[in-house]
Amino acid sequence: MLEGLRSHFSIVATALLLAGCAVGPDYHRPDVKAPDAFKEASLSPEAARQWKMAQPADALARGRWWAIFRDPALDQLEDQAMSANQDIKVAAARVRRARALQRQSRSGLFPTVDAGFGPTRQRTSDDAQGGNGGVAQTLWRAQAGVSYEADLFGRIASDVEAAEADAEQSAALYQSVRLALQADVAQAYFQIRRLDAEQALYRRTVELRRKTLDLVQQRYDEGDISELDVARAKSALSSASSEALGIARERAVAEHALATLLGTTPAQFALQAHPLDRVSVDIPAGLPSSLLERRPDIAAAERAMAATNARIGVAKAAFFPRLNLTGSFGYESAELGNLLEWSSRTFLLGPLVGTVLSLPIFDGGRREAALEAARARYEEDVAAYRQTVLRAFREVEDGLSSLRILKEQTQVQDAAVEQAARAAQLAQIQYREGSVSYLDVIDADRDVLQQQRASVALDGERAQVAVGLVRAIGGGWDAVGDVASR
Repeated sequence: MLEGLRSHFSIVATALLLAGCAVGPDYHRPDVKAPDAFKEASLSPEAARQWKMAQPADALARGRWWAIFRDPALDQLEDQAMSANQDIKVAAARVRRARALQRQSRSGLFPTVDAGFGPTRQRTSDDAQGGNGGVAQTLWRAQAGVSYEADLFGRIASDVEAAEADAEQSAALYQSVRLALQADVAQAYFQIRRLDAEQALYRRTVELRRKTLDLVQQRYDEGDISELDVARAKSALSSASSEALGIARERAVAEHALATLLGTTPAQFALQAHPLDRVSVDIPAGLPSSLLERRPDIAAAERAMAATNARIGVAKAAFFPRLNLTGSFGYESAELGNLLEWSSRTFLLGPLVGTVLSLPIFDGGRREAALEAARARYEEDVAAYRQTVLRAFREVEDGLSSLRILKEQTQVQDAAVEQAARAAQLAQIQYREGSVSYLDVIDADRDVLQQQRASVALDGERAQVAVGLVRAIGGGWDAVGDVASR
């Protein structure tokens, strides 16, 4: 027995010496080419200085970034979405599952211990007994077992590393879902507010055209004009009423979509009409390199690379020997009453079936294929990571340029609205004087409505682009002075 223990301990010592021989590749985050500054910064030196001073970092709290719009109704909707949205709950459950799998992988670093108790009934064959005839026998056993796989070449450590990276990826994806939900709620809210502004615009237009129809009808009754002007006035009124109903339908659909984001049914949700106020905020984008730290989708893509890199180590370790150390100690007796006597003790060092050390020799190329697949998956994740970074730069540039151009476009559109209103006023005066036909009045009135709708649409687009830019830079910030209203 002493010789057996000596042999077993020599195997353990050898295993401990080999345990540090990990074969997996070390992980290094791939380099990406980040510009020194955003393209938009070169168009405005003042903006470039502002963005550089802001330098948002991942350590900055994202906070309630939607508070920059100073809208209590939006604040309430965001809070409701964070607590009731089902996508958030799905993402949170995935994080818990990934962390549980991480703990499960870490358990492989430790031995397992189990215990058992019970009888077995067995009979050996006549030939095994030399022809003397086998005898059926009942054996009672009470024993504890220990098993442990020595991590000779880092297979278990690589698996644990991959599980940790998976858990971190799930956490980053959870943050990405949160940010996406917050942005979706804000954009849906501003869409409804834009439609409210258009509805208010059409209500005024319908009321104005109804009064105009009354005036035209009065002039027709007095014989000053022909019935053609009355028909045109009625057509203009009906057209405006029809378009107003189309806006109402569009708003109902948008409200239903917002209800779903809030985790409730459309029948249980209603948002009171309130026309959109013009939104104008300065959003510091920081330096391009800060996106690599702030964007949760970039963090998730980077953690995916780390996980697949670790799984290359798992695939490599399959080519090398595996050492499983097992043992058991307990009692064994033919009589239950004698089971716990000292003379009934028994032990086993080593596996009951098989060997302690196993070395794979031939498997038809299965391990080579698994290693090749792991390397290909890593290359896939590297490309996906770099594409995610490129997409992030594009989204920020889109948001910055859109806000700048929309600001200028809004100023030009305000002038267009003013001129269209002046033209409509002159057309009304000239029609009363009889110098132009009513068709000119309708055209001028239609142009006013068109220019006003374009102005409202720009206000709504500007609000949604601002939300999209906050999402593109990875969320909000809490630093004082980062946001300034214009």
